[in-house]
Amino acid sequence: MLRTDWTLDEVKALYHQPVLELVTQAAAVHQANQSTGEVQVCTLLSVKTGGCPEDCSYCPQAARYHTGVEVHALLKDEVVLDAARRAKDSGSTRFCMGAAWREVRDNRDFDRVLGMVTQVNDMGLEVCCTLGMINEYQAERLKQAGLYAYNHNLDTSAEHYSEIITTRTYDDRLNTLENVRQAGISVCSGGIIGLGETDEDRIAMLHTLATLPAHPESVPVNALVPVAGTPLAEQPRVSVWEMLRMIATARILMPRTMVRLSAGRQEMPVSEQALCFLAGANSIFSGEKLLTTPNPDFDADKQMFATLGLKPRKSFKDMPQGATVLAKASLEA
Repeated sequence: MLRTDWTLDEVKALYHQPVLELVTQAAAVHQANQSTGEVQVCTLLSVKTGGCPEDCSYCPQAARYHTGVEVHALLKDEVVLDAARRAKDSGSTRFCMGAAWREVRDNRDFDRVLGMVTQVNDMGLEVCCTLGMINEYQAERLKQAGLYAYNHNLDTSAEHYSEIITTRTYDDRLNTLENVRQAGISVCSGGIIGLGETDEDRIAMLHTLATLPAHPESVPVNALVPVAGTPLAEQPRVSVWEMLRMIATARILMPRTMVRLSAGRQEMPVSEQALCFLAGANSIFSGEKLLTTPNPDFDADKQMFATLGLKPRKSFKDMPQGATVLAKASLEA
């Protein structure tokens, strides 16, 4: 039975084990609950870039920072659909669309995103969006359009949150996750390490995720990619050992969840990524960019998969309880 009643002390005890013991335990949990030879391949496209009014200290898309990111309005449908086709042809089974919005507004741009969701879903891809805060009505509209998953990261612990972001609250993030869950959409929520947080902050964030009413179906573990012009530009690179602790602890706490080795992978050799897969990671982003930051391309990941004997996970393999009728129809087609 999946537990959602972990205590903070239990999470601390797991996290602070000797790293090899932690990875060994996580590998056993992974093998008992997942197909260890497969990895979900996702592609993330920025469909609206820059100009965001938020003050997230790590983000090059915040309008208040001078990072050299070129601002562009919502992409044309044909550009997005062409990117989705290329992602599918390259082996991706989940296509994620991100917009640099603080929150979704009920306007023509949102209507256009809904149309994109339907058209990408019709290709047989799992469709994910990350559009900022959404209310119950907007979540329901996304579900009806065929959305499979919605990403809204917690980023860090509730205690450290105000040091990173002041333009929305931690409860705002949790409310969006609840709206997504109530609409029957798969929840994708994780965080970023390397923001100047402590181990206690990392533990608290994992505890929050693992004690939600239901575990997120996907938990991205991101290492900060420092960007010149942001307040966190001088932060040191996160080590593989820190990533292993986060991934392994997440795997033990949330055995059935997809744990994504996400941002920061560009700086990791195949040997370090292999350790993360051993520790329980079973999802990656593939493609040359994660919104605006560098990421390994499809060819490099295909070579890594061949070296490690991994295969891509199929779309819609474990249809969540709230999956949309449109998604099911695409699977059966």
